[in-house]
Amino acid sequence: MGRKYIIFRADWREEQGAENRLLAHTKAATDILVEYFDSSNNPSPEVGYRVRQFYKIDEFADSQFPEASTHSRVGDWEVIKVEEYKSPTDAEFESIVICYCKYSPVEAPLEPLPKMNVPHQLQEVK
Repeated sequence: MGRKYIIFRADWREEQGAENRLLAHTKAATDILVEYFDSSNNPSPEVGYRVRQFYKIDEFADSQFPEASTHSRVGDWEVIKVEEYKSPTDAEFESIVICYCKYSPVEAPLEPLPKMNVPHQLQEVK
């Protein structure tokens, strides 16, 4: 199974939303929109892929996970270029994928996320 480190970043020419892209711990500007560690066998994202946006709607919140997202939608950032770098055989990841994105708003409905299925043994541990 190939592990990938996938980084979605705003294209360097993209100014839209720059004031909202700040690192949490330093408040420094960043172009990184989101990053994923992917251990599936799914192919890497391709041009046209859109990063999903996640929302928490209080009336649908699960009391066990009150801060968890409840809905998602197809997002406003669209992949316009993909670079994939294969890692040496002893690296933690098989490849590093960089997806350059442009801000391209789209109207997409909110979709409910599936409920988390927590094994009974974990529910009892507190």
